Amino acid sequence: MIESDTVGGEPMGDSNIYLIGYRCTGKTSLGKALAKKLGRAFLDTDDRIVAEEGVSITEMVRRHGWPYFRNKERVVVGRVADMDYRVVATGGGVVLDHINTAAMKASGRVIWLQAQPETIVKRIRADRRSGDHRPALTGNDLETEVLRTLDERRALYAAAMDLTIHTDVFNIRQLCDEIIKLMRKRA
Repeated sequence: MIESDTVGGEPMGDSNIYLIGYRCTGKTSLGKALAKKLGRAFLDTDDRIVAEEGVSITEMVRRHGWPYFRNKERVVVGRVADMDYRVVATGGGVVLDHINTAAMKASGRVIWLQAQPETIVKRIRADRRSGDHRPALTGNDLETEVLRTLDERRALYAAAMDLTIHTDVFNIRQLCDEIIKLMRKRA
């Protein structure tokens, strides 16, 4: 069933819905379901970068470094901001660049997906794609990396978001309904 794409009784228009948050908080899974429910196109910025570069994010970072990847990310986010009517899953570090944050805020609503560090660690370990899709951000063990990186990014996520939702209890249908409900309340 496609939900009416309105907020507060008014059409949402052509603005995008951006999902931000740390790795494995559900941006891609929830984004696909939300797009389907709202009858919108879905786009994952990391997948777009991988398709354009022809190598995994891990390989791209190994060959060229994080600054190269972040530059590619800025280009993709800029192009997506010129599109309409999308649900967009972003990379976990998209908020590290204020240009990305400004582009997202100017072209849509930004939803911060949060999960407890223990949940994130468990999901990263369970995800077969983590090796290729989620290269290490630091030289620390996974638990320490998650805690430190979340601490470093928390204020950036908070500054970028229009609303937030916790995804620890991960029932996609309920989370989609909750996002739609929250967007209607904030209209």
